[in-house]
Amino acid sequence: MADSFLHLHAVRVGRLPVERFRTKWLDLGIPGAVIDRVAEYEMRWGGLVLPPAPWYEGGPRVLSADLPEGSPEEGWWLPAGDQRCSLSFSFLIGPDGEFGIHGDRWTPLHSSVEGWVESVALAHHAARSAQRITSVSGEAVEGLDLDALEPVSLVAGVADAWWRGPDSLVAVYRGEADCPGRPELLQAHIYDGLSKHAFRFDQGLF
Repeated sequence: MADSFLHLHAVRVGRLPVERFRTKWLDLGIPGAVIDRVAEYEMRWGGLVLPPAPWYEGGPRVLSADLPEGSPEEGWWLPAGDQRCSLSFSFLIGPDGEFGIHGDRWTPLHSSVEGWVESVALAHHAARSAQRITSVSGEAVEGLDLDALEPVSLVAGVADAWWRGPDSLVAVYRGEADCPGRPELLQAHIYDGLSKHAFRFDQGLF
């Protein structure tokens, strides 16, 4: 799913020259292993511009790291990219590689950057393929019956997750509800009327 999505809909701009900042960051107390994480993130994802995600005001404008935040005791977070507009949270990569948001607190959305990209790809795929799209929010999301649906493992969901049925997909976005503690921001998108061809995303692309 994500491989073809990136090929067709993403563009790459310049990457952060991490090695240019290594000495300065070491002097600031950033461990070398953490700087290596920044370099690895930039090598794989740096400069990647994705189409807007359907929630979180579109996600990062460009996937790009910067000066890590944290401490040896707490762990280290990497900026994942600047917001597209003014938001009450920022996008970060967690100490264990999770992709998430930080506002009032740290909220992992997916257990990996790959999961975030797969989720954005799946949202675009579902929006093009569904005959009907329904959005629900707040308490109505908690009332959705997901027991008969199968989790979509490729998105590596934590706060956010996807499920699929015979001809449907359901995306649940809990991040903005959890991050500032506002349950009314809980959101779900239900994509109905999908054909069998809409489910050709079972093979992981990463």
